Amino acid sequence: MALPINWKILLIDDDEDIRDIMAITLKDAGYSVICAPDGYAGLMLATREEPQIVITDIKMPGLNGLEVLEKIKKIKPETEVIVTTGFGDIKQAVKALQYDASDFISKPIDDGALHMALKRAMQRYVDRKQLSDYTSLLENENLKTSAELVKNVNFQSSLIENSMDGILGCDENDTVLTYNRSMEKLVGYPKALVLKKMRAKDFFKPERFLKLKQDLSGSHFGGENRLFLYETALLSMEKKDIPVQVSGFILSRDTVQNSMVLFISDLRDLRTLEQQVTDQAKLLHREKLISLGRLAASMVHEINNPLSGILNYIRLMIRISGKDGNMAKDLTPDKLNKFASYLKIIESETQRCSDLVSGLLKFSRRTKLEQNSIDVADLIHHSLLLCNHKLALSNIVLSEHCDPEIPPICGDFNQLEQCIINLIFNAIDAMKNGGALEIRTGFNRKENLVFISIKDNGKGISEEDLNFIFEPFFTTKNEGYGVGLGLSSAYGIIEKHKGTIVVESRLNAGSEFMIKLPPKESEDKSKRD
Repeated sequence: MALPINWKILLIDDDEDIRDIMAITLKDAGYSVICAPDGYAGLMLATREEPQIVITDIKMPGLNGLEVLEKIKKIKPETEVIVTTGFGDIKQAVKALQYDASDFISKPIDDGALHMALKRAMQRYVDRKQLSDYTSLLENENLKTSAELVKNVNFQSSLIENSMDGILGCDENDTVLTYNRSMEKLVGYPKALVLKKMRAKDFFKPERFLKLKQDLSGSHFGGENRLFLYETALLSMEKKDIPVQVSGFILSRDTVQNSMVLFISDLRDLRTLEQQVTDQAKLLHREKLISLGRLAASMVHEINNPLSGILNYIRLMIRISGKDGNMAKDLTPDKLNKFASYLKIIESETQRCSDLVSGLLKFSRRTKLEQNSIDVADLIHHSLLLCNHKLALSNIVLSEHCDPEIPPICGDFNQLEQCIINLIFNAIDAMKNGGALEIRTGFNRKENLVFISIKDNGKGISEEDLNFIFEPFFTTKNEGYGVGLGLSSAYGIIEKHKGTIVVESRLNAGSEFMIKLPPKESEDKSKRD
């Protein structure tokens, strides 16, 4: 498709570097580009400048990308909106498609993916504009007979045939008069078997068609005698359900009553994407449960030691108190002191067991992303509480260096703990014959970022594998040690916390994973702005 001179794109992103790079790329490709640093400014520019295409980040302070999408679609429905999203926001991207976004692009943004998304958005815009013009023509012309409706439809046959959406046009008896190539591809019926032979109800289950007709004649789904982004299901030629999104209207003129035109979009790809998101969430939880199983296996020994101590001290206390439990006769000050010291040890060891079990239970839970103030030292302490015995069993020497001056960070304690435990487990797996693990935390004042470093002296990562380690399902481990989601889930967790995670590694020389996160004060300032 040739690029018209007047294609105008509005780019909305709160990251100035991303805006600048994308603007340069788009201008070099011949587009007219306007930029906005946040959702509110973007909405004002969209209203004033009327761009055909908007590219917006989902995660922004103030008015987020989904809210921008909804408001733009209400103001100017024909505007095509492309959303950009990080790894951790795929669910939001799916929701954006349900809100009629034309596409989504994952960050970091690839030029090829960007231009492909723009090409699709431009085609959708052109198709919808032509269909909108044609709809106005059908509604505003004084059509006298159904035959004249057919004549006008035939006049626009090229437009209809090449539409990306399926188009189904019916007369007042629901007999099909318009049935385009996309509709034929969607349901499988050849046009020769459909036109003037089948009725609209033949493409639906009876109860679905009845509901569609009722909702179309009502005013709850886009206005009286209209449907807008209405979800239902068609029946294919093989009588299989096809999820679709329908927009349509009823023509009601003096001589043409209740003629119906439906514009139908295939939702199968969207449903597949939704299922993939659901499956990915299940797999991520499975990866977490695998880690939990490995923790629990080593925790048996960790808990057994204090329990054995508790049992021994209780037996000593029973001996001191006598078999009949009557201590009063010969309870000397020495025995009383021993009794008190044993109780203190029992309390301490019981608390230790309780902390371990509580940590395991907390780690195992499915949780939604929370935003709380987190002490980094506390985060490292709780993560190591669950890993210390595993490190000892693996003959790994731990050194820990935590800067006491680190400011708190903002985020979800449970998810960040999962991320750190995943990295510690990876380090353990890299040191099969034992080794050294160093954990450092600190605050880089120049970058205004808190950092957490996890460094091992294990087998390292090959240069070839380094490019793929954060990709879902990539693993170099043996079967049964994970599904290749540990590092990709860690990457997603850190990205959701607006941080970064990078690795430096050489084969047979160890690896260092560095997490960088903004301090809480930066997050608070971002929310205020």
